[in-house]
Amino acid sequence: MNLTDKRFQDHTEARKWFELQRWPNGPWCPHCGNANPDEITALHGKAHRDGVYQCNEKECRLQFSVTVGTVMERSKIPLNKWLLAMHLMSSSKKGYSAHQLHRTLGITYQSAWFLAHRIREAMKDLQPPTMGGSGKIIEADETYYGQRETPRKDKTARTKPTKKGKSGGAEKRVVFGLVERGGKARTFHINQATAWEVRKIIVRNVSRKSDLHTDESRIYSDLGKEFDDHKTVIHSKNEYVRGNVHTNTVESVWSVFKRGMKGIYQHCGEAHLHRYLAEFDFRYNNRMALKISDTERTENIAKGIEGKRLTYRRLDQVQNA
Repeated sequence: MNLTDKRFQDHTEARKWFELQRWPNGPWCPHCGNANPDEITALHGKAHRDGVYQCNEKECRLQFSVTVGTVMERSKIPLNKWLLAMHLMSSSKKGYSAHQLHRTLGITYQSAWFLAHRIREAMKDLQPPTMGGSGKIIEADETYYGQRETPRKDKTARTKPTKKGKSGGAEKRVVFGLVERGGKARTFHINQATAWEVRKIIVRNVSRKSDLHTDESRIYSDLGKEFDDHKTVIHSKNEYVRGNVHTNTVESVWSVFKRGMKGIYQHCGEAHLHRYLAEFDFRYNNRMALKISDTERTENIAKGIEGKRLTYRRLDQVQNA
């Protein structure tokens, strides 16, 4: 799939592509779940646009299209532009800004900004599997980026540095990351990098049978005892690799994230940071090193659109919270 593909130029071709991704075995009703092909009718004629179906199940009788029950529901943006936006955001390693989408797609900046957030919602994995396992290595690390907009819950929690010579990002946003070496990454926006906050995330996402690799931060000292093995590197002594012990994989995730946030997005409200993290996680977890092409990456976004909604009202509530 490249930018000359007719699916990026024609609304009908894009609709057929989305139907194939969502309904590989034929259309089913998103209102009642009816998948009986004898009870699903494609509507035609002047009164109905192409792609509208009727559910003939007697207790439903509702009409639907491929966008119903997805992040694209009730959108006035043509489906070919939705598809192009998904392709651009998935194939650009460090992201694709709303201003650039607005110019490329020929839509308003406000529409491009909202469209990008809904695509990030589609990128989000709602039920991620447990990371790691016997013989597998999990790298954990925290990073600090961007001016904090929300106050710390406990202003005394960082009075003592967690690493020698460092006090952490007292006035910066805190992001915590987990990476399975050779596998996938998972990042989280947290209010504070404390042993309690970090432990809550790790025990929910990582198998205790894993080997945990971290830096010398004290927040991992007791936590490491809960895993099969816990090894550290001491960055304050310029130790970055000792045999196979390192945190370079998760550091590379931070490198791409920070370059994207600074060079592409430039500004991100703290209330929306979790959506940008979902976007960077998605691209890392569907990267070329795992034999996933740009086309397959776009298909994976299309598979994630179902059962998710994001409205202006929800975004306003986040911004005003």
